[in-house]
Amino acid sequence: MVHAEINAPEVLQEVQAAFFRYEKALVENDVHVLDELFWNSVHTLRYGVAENLYGYAAIAEFRASRPAPALNRELVNTTITTYGQGFATANTEFRREQVHGRQSQTWIRTPEGWRVVAAHVSLMPKAT
Repeated sequence: MVHAEINAPEVLQEVQAAFFRYEKALVENDVHVLDELFWNSVHTLRYGVAENLYGYAAIAEFRASRPAPALNRELVNTTITTYGQGFATANTEFRREQVHGRQSQTWIRTPEGWRVVAAHVSLMPKAT
């Protein structure tokens, strides 16, 4: 049984702002903001389409070396849910040219603000 308040309006608004700040940084390849929004910890992880990254340093290294061609995308079915004052999940599907994918993030509140502690990106099979 969950005892935390789900989607307290002020907390939901904070996480939505952080999520959409992340999205803007992603499509603009603003590596500084992307790095800022991941929790700086060895416990942070990101599973990408073709990479498994363990720890903040590995994620930051990936971001710094990743090519940044045409990152614009359309988000669909975005669902952000907060649990209490310090924990949230964000899930979305995205479309870019011929690509349809999905992204999930786990966020926690830190003294510095909301940070991603776990992320997963995967591609959907192409429709036939």
